Amino acid sequence: MTYSYLRRLVVTNDKEGITVAEAGRRGGRATFENQGADFFRRIGKKGGQRTKELYADLLKQFGKKGGRPRRPALAQSMGEEDQ
Repeated sequence: MTYSYLRRLVVTNDKEGITVAEAGRRGGRATFENQGADFFRRIGKKGGQRTKELYADLLKQFGKKGGRPRRPALAQSMGEEDQ
């Protein structure tokens, strides 16, 4: 077993190893069973509203450019201008 594989294991009380993905899947299913689909709708809406509050201007700029945002070039992200 490689180190990265071992790092992804989560050990439960009965010493059964599961991956982080499986642990997340189980947690999501348990939350769905306890809270229901409406809970996920509410938190999704809250997240969308918060994203809109934080990034409205930026998203408008992307829309004017014609769609999805692109990553800035490395020089732009470092604050350097093209020469």
